[in-house]
Amino acid sequence: MAGLACAVRLVSHGRAVSLHEAAGQAGGRCRSFVDASLDRLIDNGNHLLLSGNRAVNAFLATIGASDRLDGPERARFPFLDVETGERWCLTPSAGPVPWWLLRADRRIPGTRARDYLEGLKLARASDADRVADLLTPGTPLYRRFWAPLTVGVLNAAPEEAAAALLWPVIKETFGRGEAACRPRMARNGLSDSFVTPALAWLTARGAEIAFNHRLRAIEYGDGRPAALVFSEETPLRLGPADQVVLAVPPAVAAGLLPGLTVPEGSRCIVNAHFRLDHAPEGFADDFEGPLGVIGGTAEWLFVRGDVASVTVSAADALAALDPDEIAARIWRDVALALGLDAAARPPVRIIKEKRATFAQTPDQLCRRPPTRPPGYGLCLAGDWTHTGLPATIEGALRSGEAAADAALHWRFT
Repeated sequence: MAGLACAVRLVSHGRAVSLHEAAGQAGGRCRSFVDASLDRLIDNGNHLLLSGNRAVNAFLATIGASDRLDGPERARFPFLDVETGERWCLTPSAGPVPWWLLRADRRIPGTRARDYLEGLKLARASDADRVADLLTPGTPLYRRFWAPLTVGVLNAAPEEAAAALLWPVIKETFGRGEAACRPRMARNGLSDSFVTPALAWLTARGAEIAFNHRLRAIEYGDGRPAALVFSEETPLRLGPADQVVLAVPPAVAAGLLPGLTVPEGSRCIVNAHFRLDHAPEGFADDFEGPLGVIGGTAEWLFVRGDVASVTVSAADALAALDPDEIAARIWRDVALALGLDAAARPPVRIIKEKRATFAQTPDQLCRRPPTRPPGYGLCLAGDWTHTGLPATIEGALRSGEAAADAALHWRFT
């Protein structure tokens, strides 16, 4: 997505662009495919977007795909605590002042209005702070809001997650009121919403796109990239006006650019897709957006027609289990949430994204490189670069925009 966003922005400014994609399809971790075992189109992973994601909104508007996201007319976040059976729905206030906190029936069960003030500590978080350093573990608010929010946004447990990355998300969404935090999901899959229309838009404007074209090396001359080496082909020579943007995973970037400092380590996300006998009845209101699951294995449950999809973040330990055991644990939570028979598990596809994001911990923040790292004569794009945001679609798109802007204003002397 970072590479696509960069290309779209550059073409929008009248620049000629050539995209070289290592895989056979675009989009990276943001993609859809038809699963043969389920006979359904599924995404490799569920991505929850919010109406306040400005880069997402701008990108989709540019490529003519603004109508390809679905979601409720108002922000609603239903939750289920599988340990107690309690259900509640978080509904933010219309404006930036959280008046909803003054009403006990709108607060998270077991919490008081003053408990939420602790969240302001995140605004002063340093790069060394973890979420659990600033908030109080063990409280109902921590267990039922801060912990699941942290894991879902940062793909890391609060005990290790970098607090500095959580505040920008809160500020740009919940901090702006209900209109900025309405859940948004890809209507017909991530590829249909983000990838296919972007490729069509770029192709219609003359961009060249090559698939299965992995970059093997970069040759340098006069302190700048002089040629790109793809497999056994003759190196692609670069002219004096050509510029290079690398939109690759951090380990790949480090291999291509010796000496480049990049984040080390990654965190896994596990997704489970269950094909139900029929679309659940009586849950339409809850499932306009995702259902947050507390105290179980599942974390976020999405229902699209007769497919129930679950995302579990920070899931390295879960991913180590056999797929059948993973499915059994997650299905217990899904069955409880949907009122289905826990003993009648439907067909399922388990997807393990073992390197879903870089490890978003304090010790890795300083390893995120800038858009234009000194000494390499090129730009970097990716959610792992120094965006100030977590590794999300929004962060990836903004990194691509930043790389395009840097390329547009960069002149070699």
